[in-house]
Amino acid sequence: MNHARSKLNRIVARILGFGIILACLGTPGIAHAEHEGKLQILLLGDSTTKGTTTRRLKPEGPHLEQVIEQLLAAEEDLPACHVINSSMGSESIRRLLDSGRYDRDASKLPGLDYVFIRYGLNDRVLTENFAQDFPKHFAELCERLRRDHPGAELIPMTVIPFESAEVSEGINQLIRQAAAAENLEVFDIYPRYAAEVRNDKNALQYRHYPLAKIPARYHELVKPFVHGASVEVMDNELDSILGQLPGWYSERHPNLAGYNVIADETAKFLAKRLRKKQAERVSVDQ
Repeated sequence: MNHARSKLNRIVARILGFGIILACLGTPGIAHAEHEGKLQILLLGDSTTKGTTTRRLKPEGPHLEQVIEQLLAAEEDLPACHVINSSMGSESIRRLLDSGRYDRDASKLPGLDYVFIRYGLNDRVLTENFAQDFPKHFAELCERLRRDHPGAELIPMTVIPFESAEVSEGINQLIRQAAAAENLEVFDIYPRYAAEVRNDKNALQYRHYPLAKIPARYHELVKPFVHGASVEVMDNELDSILGQLPGWYSERHPNLAGYNVIADETAKFLAKRLRKKQAERVSVDQ
């Protein structure tokens, strides 16, 4: 009798242990990719998403993806996050897919939770029939992402004020239409960036200017900023001296201040998203 009871207890213990394992495996938790236990966030986009102004300049301080991580980490009620920036200058959606870069750099990233998508500027230039083909390219990218990362939430973004307000609105309207066709909510970063630009139209871009167009008497002054045939300055430190040169402010790519605006708005958007999901989880548990 005791032997039979002992055997039964062992069987029950095994069943319970197996049940606990299944429960752990079946319980939805925080996905993890490169860093265990952290939400994984992927940034896909062009040079305005890349987070560095040029390949040559390596400014001090954290870049876009690192600033987003730090801003989210400053919110004590949010889970730890890891941001992966897989963006490239001059890239369009078609180039991302056709070049093999998506397959190489993004398709196999494990455990992605969020994918921010910011294309449109180069697509407008490189796509022969932009209005007709961009939604198709966007849909194709979404299909690939959903297949490769079924657990990820896709977040399309509007472009920043790089072109005129009219051109930018045309691109952003097409992004909204393409996103609506895929049942995706658009993260509209344009208003915040445009508001910052209205405060100081030249504060958020770096300076990129041909050395040959700079008077020779200033060549010693600009020597630390010379890269090849160009002078490249991350901020406004030479504006008081060279700001009157025609085209000095023509470069529209963000400097670190510009990327920090993008990072701040992205972190705020994601924090709101994460808190909403946490509240939904608590509601379900109750």
